[in-house]
Amino acid sequence: MENFSSKDLAMKAQKKILSNMANKSVVQMFIDDTSSEILDELYRVSKEFTGNRTEAQKVIKDLIKVVVKIAVLFRHNRFSEEELSLAQKFKKKLQQGAMTAISFHEVEFTFDKNVMSNILTTCRDMLLKLVGTHLTPKSHGRINHVFNHYSDIELLTHLYDPDGPYKPHLTKICNGLNKLLEEGKL
Repeated sequence: MENFSSKDLAMKAQKKILSNMANKSVVQMFIDDTSSEILDELYRVSKEFTGNRTEAQKVIKDLIKVVVKIAVLFRHNRFSEEELSLAQKFKKKLQQGAMTAISFHEVEFTFDKNVMSNILTTCRDMLLKLVGTHLTPKSHGRINHVFNHYSDIELLTHLYDPDGPYKPHLTKICNGLNKLLEEGKL
């Protein structure tokens, strides 16, 4: 007996098509303005930190591809009850990370690079577990790429330097995160 499912085929096609179209116009279809502004600032931080425009674009593109693929999986009810529970824990950890990032920004001399890095690493591990059987190793590599990049202690140290060049970017990122939290979108 054949294991053909048009629903499965449609989901795979959506993931593939959307993965290949991870550009600004597609992002605007799936991501609100505030999130888009945060992504723009994350791109600028990555570009300044690495000194490499191509690498900064790749990190953001990987982030967008992962977000879109996970959204497709949710839309098609592909997660089990256990995975949905893990997704809720991931969401809470992400919210904790956002609140921690904001707090470190607003309260001078409280930044702890290890705390921020550990939150991001924990988020990465939870997300990898969530999508373990749903996404390809290439997508797992994208998740690792994004989280490893932004949890880099040197990047975080530069980002939170109160006199550093990244301060305007951090302010915009934290303002955006605060807005998303207030609106219940994160």
